Amino acid sequence: MAKNIILIIACWAFSSTAFAACARAPDGRVVCGEGAAAGGYNPNTGNAWKAETNGRGVTTTETLRGGEAKTKDGMGAVQGPGGKTCVKGRYNKGCN
Repeated sequence: MAKNIILIIACWAFSSTAFAACARAPDGRVVCGEGAAAGGYNPNTGNAWKAETNGRGVTTTETLRGGEAKTKDGMGAVQGPGGKTCVKGRYNKGCN
């Protein structure tokens, strides 16, 4: 668990939002840059995550275990650490 925390701190130190104003939200998330970036840790699963929103409103979320998701307006695509890809559109959803 200590390695996970050290890795998170190292990632934040080298990220572009590391020196932005950050605050802890009521739900435990750390939010930086007026909501453009956030991060957190789930003590139940031991998984850490970070999320950043680009200028077009697409949020990219990455987990410590290698998962990545891109979402916008309730739609998105996620790729798990094993390579499985799932998508959710306006009228459909599924995995391959």
